[in-house]
Amino acid sequence: MTVNKREQYPSKEAKELFKAILKLRSENEASLFFRDLLTIKEIAEFSTRFQIAKLLYQKKLSYDKISKICQTSTTTVTRVAHWLNHGMDGYKLILDRLLKSSKK
Repeated sequence: MTVNKREQYPSKEAKELFKAILKLRSENEASLFFRDLLTIKEIAEFSTRFQIAKLLYQKKLSYDKISKICQTSTTTVTRVAHWLNHGMDGYKLILDRLLKSSKK
């Protein structure tokens, strides 16, 4: 498969992946699928980014404190902050849902 840099996001293949993810029915199924799809290192990286986004979203800690908690660089925290604040609002969408459901 060749990647055309001019191809719009999401690609046909990405859409197919997203549809597959929506078929997952439990945390265990998600765990099994993502472990087959990704390396342990990739899962750890995505998990860290999500934890950073969650901490940034709560607006209680500095970038430096978040980098220490997540054991990552402030550059990574800044990068996640950029996508949280200037991305497609995917982080905000899911964090709204997760944080609202945890308050119930």
